[in-house]
Amino acid sequence: MASIFTKIINGEIPCYKIAETDKFFAFLDINPNAKGHTLCIPKQEVDKLFDLDDDIYLELMAFSKSVAHAIKKAVPCKRIGMTVIGLEVPHAHVHLIPLNTMEDARFLSKEKLTDEQFKEIASAIKAHL
Repeated sequence: MASIFTKIINGEIPCYKIAETDKFFAFLDINPNAKGHTLCIPKQEVDKLFDLDDDIYLELMAFSKSVAHAIKKAVPCKRIGMTVIGLEVPHAHVHLIPLNTMEDARFLSKEKLTDEQFKEIASAIKAHL
C-alpha cells in the first residue's frame, strides 16, 4: 500500500505544495512545529533516508537546501533547522523548520494555522524559489 506521502505526490491527498521536480516534492507540514515547517521527500518511496541510493540522497539534500533558502527569505527566523526522524511515515523525508528557539525543533508544541495562513506561507515560500 502506498504511503501517505506517495498519495500526496499523486494528488490523492491535498497538500500545500512548495516545490516539485521530477524526483522530489516539498510541501508544508500540516501539523507544523513552526510557521513554514516544510517536508522534502523523494518521489521514490523508500522507507529510510539512509537506504536511498547515494545519488538520490545527495540530490535530496541539494533540493532541501534550495527550499530552506526560500523558507528563510519568507519566514522571519534565526535559521532553518533540519531534522530527520522517520518513524511516523514509512517514506524518507526531511523536516525543514524555521527556528527562533530550540523549542521550535522539538516535536511537542505545534503551531495552529488556518487554511488561509497555510496558503499564504506556501505562496510566500514559492515566491523565493
